[in-house]
Amino acid sequence: MLCRKIALIGVGLLGGSLGLATRQRRVAAQVHGFVRREASLKECLAKGAVDEATLDLRAAVEDADLVVFCTPLGQIARLAQEMLGSLKEGAIVTDVGSVKATVVAEVEPLINSVGAHFIGSHPMAGAEKVGVDHARADLFEGAVCAITPTRASNAEALRKVKELWRAVGARIIRLPPALHDELVSRSSHLPHVVAAELANYVLSPAHSKEQPQLCSNGFRDTTRIASGSPEMWRDIALANRQHLGRVLGVFIEDLQEFQHALEIVDVKAITEFFEKAKQRRDGWCLESGDGE
Repeated sequence: MLCRKIALIGVGLLGGSLGLATRQRRVAAQVHGFVRREASLKECLAKGAVDEATLDLRAAVEDADLVVFCTPLGQIARLAQEMLGSLKEGAIVTDVGSVKATVVAEVEPLINSVGAHFIGSHPMAGAEKVGVDHARADLFEGAVCAITPTRASNAEALRKVKELWRAVGARIIRLPPALHDELVSRSSHLPHVVAAELANYVLSPAHSKEQPQLCSNGFRDTTRIASGSPEMWRDIALANRQHLGRVLGVFIEDLQEFQHALEIVDVKAITEFFEKAKQRRDGWCLESGDGE
């Protein structure tokens, strides 16, 4: 058992899945959850994601050994400020946010100022479905979890955060916050923008009414993540806007090169475009153990 009490700030897909996993694997004696809506109290208890649920943030974190922010990025700093007076000395605080540099810069000094310890983390797991109803105890099994400590990080707190994610089945990678944000801007944030634009463009009412009927498996697979939480992805895009803006520029340039190849009927360039993509993706699937 890692600790006596874990407090989950937000019990949706990620928070609920973490609650289910920690309870099933007996990572903590008690798992408490803070939620924003009255209806969520019954939902997360019925799902079995927490032992206790509350609308009172201070009550949720009181006496907690480990606190995990599972809310949209835009809420973390405000909630951290609100709960400072209830954090016990030595408590460890982490998060599941997709952007790390801004969260670490804002939250680490707050948490550390009251004798607690903040360590940023980001499990590369999730789905387009939101809410505790879609939570799964195996969500983090085999997933990579990025841990982003700084020079101010407490060594024992870092060890405990690693232990938490390993306990629920994740594989740990340690990265500086800024490097994490650069890498996920390409591998996570850019794909979501592309999926969203595909959905916006292809399904626009400006097109013929027959257009949606010709959207089949390829379109469905490519745009699946566009069904994710708009609030969450708005916060992610804004928090990582510098990196995301830069990679969007490169991506647009690459598309323009392909567009030019089409215009001049450059068969070789078009063939190489698709061949290179297949080779790189097939190689990635083999290296990552993806059996598709």
